[in-house]
Amino acid sequence: MRTFLLSLFFLLTCLNPLQLCAEEPAIDSPYVDDLLSSLNPQMGIIDLPNGVAQLDVPEEFRYIGPEAAQRFLEDGWGNPDGSGTLGMLLPVDTELFGPEGWGVVITYEEDGHVEDDDAADINYTELLTQIRDGEKELNKERKELGFEPIHIVGWAAPPHYDSRTKKLYWAKELRFGDDPEHTLNYNVRILGRKGVLILNAVASIDQLPAITDSMQQVLAFSDFKDGHRYSDYDSGVDKVAAYGIAALVGGKVAAKVGLLAKLGALLFAFKKFIIIGLAAFGGVLAKLFGRRKDSGPTLPPSLGE
Repeated sequence: MRTFLLSLFFLLTCLNPLQLCAEEPAIDSPYVDDLLSSLNPQMGIIDLPNGVAQLDVPEEFRYIGPEAAQRFLEDGWGNPDGSGTLGMLLPVDTELFGPEGWGVVITYEEDGHVEDDDAADINYTELLTQIRDGEKELNKERKELGFEPIHIVGWAAPPHYDSRTKKLYWAKELRFGDDPEHTLNYNVRILGRKGVLILNAVASIDQLPAITDSMQQVLAFSDFKDGHRYSDYDSGVDKVAAYGIAALVGGKVAAKVGLLAKLGALLFAFKKFIIIGLAAFGGVLAKLFGRRKDSGPTLPPSLGE
């Protein structure tokens, strides 16, 4: 059971999921222009709504706030629930409603101060092996529910942790069933005083070079504000998270309740998935992770109910 739980997280590390299988929408140009202009895109210094983190958005990106992100995800990309984020980053030089469209979903997880003592000792090759070892049991559950198997092909970018800046990133290459087009899941985590800032982007694997360059920019211009930085931790006041760096990469189990912890935002453009919302641990959990082989796009019941 433990291996099964961990494998779920290893495969898809996300926060607050609700899944929609979305076909590429047919959106006319005037609608696109009107939608984008109504989102109040911003650049420069941006204080995120939770008050603990800040972005210095360069000209290559635009930031949109939580309400605008919800409209973008729901009205633009057809997601049934785009709430619960701290906003999004949209690349300026990308056709957002084209096949190469992508964006960065921003969330924050306040589970406590993540100690990084284990960072230098993590063997990510062994971690990848553990992920793959859990696939058989995971995909057995998926098959029973009528979903395609999901496989982690490997690290598209191996995990890297900068102990000075307290910033972590990695990317996974995923394959759904026999789909020849593999999926790129690029993850950034920034450790703070009381939690972790999460920035996730998903695209097709052939976009890896461009996404890597862009996400390295995102990594550089995103950080916590004074008073909320990792170095501001007060052992007499602040709690310590029940997991470390390895669990951030592989996913984590909320030990105190014995359940799956929250999942971070995972965004797929068009023929992939858009995942956002609230999930509970239950019998329908495996429905979070894929497409039914015998049906077209459908909406699952809300997992937060």
